[in-house]
Amino acid sequence: MKFQTKNVHFSNKKNEPIRSKVTPIYQSSAFTFKSLQELEAFYQGEGNYLYSRVGNPNTDELGHAVAALEGAEAGVATSSGLSAVLVSILAVASAGDHIIANDDLYGGTFQLIAKELKEVGIESSFVSFTDREMIVKEIKPNTKVIYSESVTNPFLRVENLEQIVEVAREFKLISLIDNTFATPFLCKPHEDGIDLVIHSATKYIGGHSDVTAGVVVGSQELIKKVNQKLGNLGANLSPFESWLACRGLKTMSIRMEKQSNNAAKVAEGLVSLSGVNKVFYPSNLSPKGNGAMVTIELDESQCDIERFINGLGWIKLVPTLAGVETTVSYPIATSHRALDTEALQMLGITKGLIRISIGIEDDQDILDALSEAIKESNL
Repeated sequence: MKFQTKNVHFSNKKNEPIRSKVTPIYQSSAFTFKSLQELEAFYQGEGNYLYSRVGNPNTDELGHAVAALEGAEAGVATSSGLSAVLVSILAVASAGDHIIANDDLYGGTFQLIAKELKEVGIESSFVSFTDREMIVKEIKPNTKVIYSESVTNPFLRVENLEQIVEVAREFKLISLIDNTFATPFLCKPHEDGIDLVIHSATKYIGGHSDVTAGVVVGSQELIKKVNQKLGNLGANLSPFESWLACRGLKTMSIRMEKQSNNAAKVAEGLVSLSGVNKVFYPSNLSPKGNGAMVTIELDESQCDIERFINGLGWIKLVPTLAGVETTVSYPIATSHRALDTEALQMLGITKGLIRISIGIEDDQDILDALSEAIKESNL
């Protein structure tokens, strides 16, 4: 099946007395057993479900669906995108190990790797992945993981996945890529050789701003390790949120196509506006499109940021992205607010930086609303 068909028809056909068209919500914390022998069989690998923290039909469906779209053997659902990052890293690295990560990352991931993992004995180095030699220079004898994003947040640089795979294989590292911004509709890092692919399913997989979830996909061997960490750390996703994410996933293809087309037109229209210093938008992600995120840097000497935000009209200010509605976020006050001044400067996060999540509305309406807000912000 082609991608768009597979995107819709991922539900497992079940030979059950009641054959519902949509997978039911298995809103149960645990599952029953007919005998001690049947219970023991589960622990010997012959049973399906025991306790929803370690497995549920709805969470399995979400993990398997995204894995199929990514071209991976297996997948698991987690409680959030950040928990997906956490359990993935802890599945392949432990105290005394070292991670090398791209320096242009989502602020929450930066904090997780630089601060939280450091406290449990996992070291890290952040370098620009635009230069292979800079990556190689930071690799140590205890380096275990190389980590980046297929499209970086918030500067929307398209990562060189071929280079990451090459470095990982040469130095025997596990490669991890966050594919949230691109989605498997535009990019499939696992098929390119990346070991583990992570999604914040809160974003384009769920797609409607009504669920918080994560997904990790990869080989059976690695996902088994990830799933063990997930269960031990209690990072599981609830059945209902898994069901919501699966419902949203079925329309991902048509949403991403429309949103990517809108974003390209909006990015082009913003370039020439007075007060806009830079427009960040990919040009080389996929023949299907370059994603639905646009980042702009307003000239702080010409534009008042608060007036810009207040002048957005129907476009909402939110701390996240990827719903069907166009929204904006302010990285220095939200996604990257926990970073100190030095880290912000290193990443290039300025007071004029605005991240725009383009929705499915009419593209000219989106551009008009943003243009009016920028005009209103001019000093």
